[in-house]
Amino acid sequence: MSNVPSRSHGRKSIGPSLKPRDLIGGDDRLVRAWQAQVITLLPNAFPGVLGESLTGTALREGRWQLHPVDLRGFGEGRHRNVDDTPAGGGAGMVLRADVMGRAIDTARETMPKDAPLIYLSPRGRRFDQARARALAAGPGVTLICGRFEGLDQRVIDHYDIEELSLGDFVLSGGEIAAQAVLDACVRLLPGVLGNAQSTVEESFSDGLLEHPQYTRPAEWRGATIPEVLTSGDHGAVDRWRREQSEGLTRARRPDLWQARGGQD
Repeated sequence: MSNVPSRSHGRKSIGPSLKPRDLIGGDDRLVRAWQAQVITLLPNAFPGVLGESLTGTALREGRWQLHPVDLRGFGEGRHRNVDDTPAGGGAGMVLRADVMGRAIDTARETMPKDAPLIYLSPRGRRFDQARARALAAGPGVTLICGRFEGLDQRVIDHYDIEELSLGDFVLSGGEIAAQAVLDACVRLLPGVLGNAQSTVEESFSDGLLEHPQYTRPAEWRGATIPEVLTSGDHGAVDRWRREQSEGLTRARRPDLWQARGGQD
């Protein structure tokens, strides 16, 4: 683990851990680091892939911090029960309002007041690049990972929780979705990507899918790189890439194309 760079004045000189912490026991937080909380029944699932590559390096450098909150610790009774049968009958179990409420109240005590509270849910608004940029521009986020049949609606209403979905499919729980949301946000934080221009040119940044990419070798199994990309004419390259992005978006994501005011 590397320590926080000495040039970051006003920050506690500690190294962030890549292992889940017990939020209830307290922890040191880096000033100005982007804060991510995840309320989950599977705290050991974190950091998972977030501890690798760019997001893992940023975590070790203290550009962001990850705080898994074990929902089981707030459970009822000797067995720490967190769920119960659905009111009105039906299959499965529902996460209890009192248990989740205690977890949220405790977790939020250590988060900035303006950090949003988000529940990963298949019925939520679809997560997109614009929402990732907005979250990355803030102080952090608290994510709630659902399990079983979901979360008691009273909790969602009481805390005015935002619901986000990765798409029109159902997962076993919110942990994979939470990691995807955090990855999308962390890579947008200052200094995480070596080339900041990458976030400007990639898919969805301007409402278009990204153009095709090529690299060495110049010829591979009879296929060559488009001549315009090796012409040295930067204007022509930019026009070609724009045309490719527009064509791909029109063909593969007509919803995005129409949202930009494009005509078929």
